[in-house]
Amino acid sequence: EVQLVESGGGLVQPGGSLRLSCAASGFSFGSSDMSWVRQAPGEDPDWISAIRSGGVVKFYDNSVKGRFAISRDNAKNTLFLQMNSLKPDDTAVYYCVRGWGPVGSRGQGTQVTVAS
Repeated sequence: EVQLVESGGGLVQPGGSLRLSCAASGFSFGSSDMSWVRQAPGEDPDWISAIRSGGVVKFYDNSVKGRFAISRDNAKNTLFLQMNSLKPDDTAVYYCVRGWGPVGSRGQGTQVTVAS
């Protein structure tokens, strides 16, 4: 059974930073591309970042490019998202997703709220 457990969300002031983690189990993490998707209340999910299984090829949506950094530790079956220079518009529930794109198995999400 695929399990993805996100953590690291919280309340942060504008300009602050957070590091999200996603612990994966139940599938071959090291062979899987992985993504981050976020969803604000009342809006469709946004695919914001992805990383190929080898960890070299990465994708960033323009809305987060230069501020967010995706990485992975295949030895620990863990996906990360370092988020810097956070803005109120980054407020959303963040999900890790198995695969390259917004559609795939995902966890329960972690709430990120950016407010002063």
